[in-house]
Amino acid sequence: MSHIGSGGTLFLANNGKRYNANKLSEMAGRYVKLSGFKRAGACHLFRHATATTMLDNGADIRHVQEMLGHADISTTQIYTHVSRSKLTEVYNKSHPSALSGSNIFH
Repeated sequence: MSHIGSGGTLFLANNGKRYNANKLSEMAGRYVKLSGFKRAGACHLFRHATATTMLDNGADIRHVQEMLGHADISTTQIYTHVSRSKLTEVYNKSHPSALSGSNIFH
């Protein structure tokens, strides 16, 4: 019995070869469309949502950088965004104004 080794490949096609990125994006896009979601760029949306959720839940930006395969941390910083709720949470826990009772976020 032979086993197909994926090496550094995350997705393999039925024939055991590397899945074409465009085909994978096309397939994901089809499923997103079938779900009724009205946005294009399925793989990019999943990638962005995953990175943002990880950061919002305390993941180190260097780990997210590695997962995304970015050579430069500035690419990761631009690619992701900080949610308003996370920003408010950090502000309330650490900013001198929030700690002194002069909270600007209500």
